[in-house]
Amino acid sequence: MISLIKTWKKLNEKGIMGINQRNADYILKYNNRRNYPLVDDKILTKQRAIAAGISVPELYGVIRTEHDISEFEKIVKNHDDFVIKPAQGSGGDGIIVIADRYDKDRYKTVSGKLMRHSEIEYQLSNIITGLYSLGGMRDSAIIEYRVKPDPIFKSISYEGVPDIRIIVLLGYPIMAMLRLPTRQSNGKANLHQGAIGVGVDLATGTTLNGSWFNEQIVRHPDTDNMVSNIQLPLWDKFIHLATSCYELVDLGYIGVDLVLDETKGPLILELNARPGLNIQIANDVGLAKRASVVEAHIAKLKQANKTETVEERIAFSIKHFSVLG
Repeated sequence: MISLIKTWKKLNEKGIMGINQRNADYILKYNNRRNYPLVDDKILTKQRAIAAGISVPELYGVIRTEHDISEFEKIVKNHDDFVIKPAQGSGGDGIIVIADRYDKDRYKTVSGKLMRHSEIEYQLSNIITGLYSLGGMRDSAIIEYRVKPDPIFKSISYEGVPDIRIIVLLGYPIMAMLRLPTRQSNGKANLHQGAIGVGVDLATGTTLNGSWFNEQIVRHPDTDNMVSNIQLPLWDKFIHLATSCYELVDLGYIGVDLVLDETKGPLILELNARPGLNIQIANDVGLAKRASVVEAHIAKLKQANKTETVEERIAFSIKHFSVLG
């Protein structure tokens, strides 16, 4: 009992946010449920982002019904590579990433597996029936541009596409993390499936140490290369895109997932109204500690009847949450 109390005190001193605190003090408090569809449905997110001039992977087409499956070949006619994903999926389940056409009837995935046209149609049917959707409800399949990772990730990632998650509270970025696929995660940037989380300094976009299955690490388990002290390109644009998402969906506590394409630069992949807490391990700092700083700042602004622009909010976060300076 004494050791548990000591552990709790230590976590509390570091401002570590637990799941109950996240749910009660942030998600329920700041996220109006009527706006959840704007992030749970990737089609709605993409449409809003496009309308707002925010960079996202190009949408090639949407399969909404069994009848629409017959339109698949027409949708991808001019594209040798593409991604198929559930509009309301989570955790990367149900996603197919096609790297090339092999012949008239077969496609090659990024892992080298060959898929026949009929297999893709079967997967589209599974997506539509809700096999991968939140709550098992009927869904739609998105067909979109396949992101090609920037070469900077080649030495520290195993296949797949690394992504960057930035937690945004009431329009203020408070913590960032780079997620690197591994062999164990099957090339997916999903921490629960075995991807690595690497802390990122908000001010500079420089990577810190990493975490793998809740344990801190300094090297990628597959490439054996250091994951720290890597300068992420175009960091100013990453943090600006993430901060702008507050106005995009009007949710107070969100995780913004972004990718770095080798030719298109930073793109928003999706938004999450219930972001996980592992980002704290990757950064070795608590979300609650940083969130309280933002809440106190906003309270002062309200007393003065003031609001801040995207640029001002970014400047505040960089000033208060920088690790490297």
